[in-house]
Amino acid sequence: METTSLSSAVDAEFAPGTTYLNTSTCGLLPRRTVAAVRALAEAIGSGSRADSGDFEAVEAARSGFARLAGVDADRVAVGSSVAVHVGLVAAALPPGAEVLVPEGEFSSVVSPFAVRGDLRMRYAPLDRLADAVGPDTAIVALSSVQSSNGRIADLKAVRAAAGAHGARTLLDTTQSAGWLPLDAGEYDYTVTGGFKFLLCPRGASFLTVTEEAQRTLPPLFAGMYAAADPWNSTYGPVGQLSGTARRYDEPPAFLSYHGAEQSLALLNEVGVDAVHTHATGLAARMRAGLAGLGHEAVPGESAIVAVPGLGAREPELARAGIVVSNRAGSLRAAFHLYNTQADVDRALDVLAR
Repeated sequence: METTSLSSAVDAEFAPGTTYLNTSTCGLLPRRTVAAVRALAEAIGSGSRADSGDFEAVEAARSGFARLAGVDADRVAVGSSVAVHVGLVAAALPPGAEVLVPEGEFSSVVSPFAVRGDLRMRYAPLDRLADAVGPDTAIVALSSVQSSNGRIADLKAVRAAAGAHGARTLLDTTQSAGWLPLDAGEYDYTVTGGFKFLLCPRGASFLTVTEEAQRTLPPLFAGMYAAADPWNSTYGPVGQLSGTARRYDEPPAFLSYHGAEQSLALLNEVGVDAVHTHATGLAARMRAGLAGLGHEAVPGESAIVAVPGLGAREPELARAGIVVSNRAGSLRAAFHLYNTQADVDRALDVLAR
C-alpha cells in the first residue's frame, strides 16, 4: 500500500546536483540509505561494535525485496551480483542442456552459461524469443527490460512457450525492478542487481527461486550463512541447510545491506505503481520531444529511452550537467522517481542545439 507521496519522498530523500538521467547505470542513493551506510562504517571504524553488521538489516532487505517482487521472503536469497546468481543456476544444468537467450542480452545473464563450454547456447531476436523455444530447450534466460535499449520483453509469450515445452525460465529484473510491477513467482528464477532502480548500494542483489525449483537447484556455494543455524555452523561442514531459499545466500556485504534495507523501505512506501506512472510518463515526454527534433527513439512504454546513433552526444550533455549514457551507439536516458519534466526539457534543449 502506498503510504508516502512520490513528491514528498523526493523532497525528503534526494537533492541531485545534476540532471541525472542515468539510473540504468546506477541509481541515486536516498539520504536515509547514505545515513545508514555512514553510521555502520563509522561504528566499525571506531571499534564501537564487535561485528561488521546486523543480520536484521539483511532480513529486512530480503523482506523489502520480497514485497516488491510479490513473493514470500522464504523464496528470496541474498547475494552480491547477478552473475553469481546466474552462475549458480548455470552450474546446476546437465552437460548438453540447451540455453536460449536473446541476441545482445546483457553479459551477466549469458556468460555464466557460455563459459561452461558443455552447454548448447542458442540465440534469437528478442521479439521472436518465444517462437524459438523448442522441445530441447532446458532454460530460457532473459532480461525483462533490455539494458542496451530499454525494450520490454513479451514475458507472457515467453512464459507460455517455456511452459508448453517444459523449459525453466530465468528473468533478470535489474533494469525493471523498482519501476515495473513484478510477480517473481511466475518464473523459476529471477535475479536482480540492487544498485540501479532499487536505489541500493552496489553489493546487494537478490535471487528468487520457486518452491519447485528449490527441490532441484543444489546449494553449490553454501557457507555458514546458508545453514539453518548459522552460528552453530561456523566450523566443519554445515550440518543442516536452511529449509528456504536462504540456503542459496552468499555471505552478506553488510554495508550494502544496511543501505538496501532503507532504499527498499522507501520504494515500498511510495509504491511501484506510482513510480511506474511517473517514470514512464517522463519517458513518453522524452520520446515525443525527440521525435519533434527528428530523432526516433526505440519505441515502447519503457522508463528507459534509447536513441540509436545518438550516443556520441553523451559528452556534450555531460558538459551541460546532464548525465546519460552511451550504450551500443545509442543515447540512453533512464527515468526514476527523482526525475522531473524539467529534466526532460533540459536534455531536449541541449539536443536541439
